[in-house]
Amino acid sequence: MTTNVDAAPTRAPQQDRSRATRQRLLEAAIECLAELGWTGSTVAVVAERAGVTRGALQHHFPTREDLFTAAIEHVADERIAFLRGRQAALPAHGPARTEAVVDLLVRMYMDQSFKAALHLWVAAATEEPLRERVVALENRVGREAHRTAVAFLGVDEHASGTREAVQATLDMARGLGLANLLTDDSARRARVVRRWSAILDAALAEG
Repeated sequence: MTTNVDAAPTRAPQQDRSRATRQRLLEAAIECLAELGWTGSTVAVVAERAGVTRGALQHHFPTREDLFTAAIEHVADERIAFLRGRQAALPAHGPARTEAVVDLLVRMYMDQSFKAALHLWVAAATEEPLRERVVALENRVGREAHRTAVAFLGVDEHASGTREAVQATLDMARGLGLANLLTDDSARRARVVRRWSAILDAALAEG
């Protein structure tokens, strides 16, 4: 009996190439969705931007819905990981910590991936198969963001009004992200963050 001693070393580079291709496709999908919207972001366009064939794209993502929901999920996971990685740098406690947490949550909605996700939400409003997947994805991401916010604020989620206060903060952060899509809203946003942080701090103290 013979053993193929080269099989494992051969598979490793192939797996590395496959992961690299998948990563390029996810990044290209986000770029296209943010720049071109759902209608303009065809499979062919994404494949061309990623520098792969359409067949290679469909090997990783058989359908268009697979590709774009995976891309949004990938970026959402990266954003949550980024937030968690910043926890150690937050002020220890008090109003300064609350404001730093609110500012961090708001900045989660300031990048290109939020614009891409917005295009996906709009498309999902009228395309039933896509809507089911996007709703499930947003529910998961929402739960992760909520858990992260609760942990950062160091509050008891079961205390009266706490869950609603944290959710309102996330909704406010998303709204500021929308306001920033067309114009630079940084000056007004900073004032809103400061004011909301004071309101949130008082609400959490009451809970």
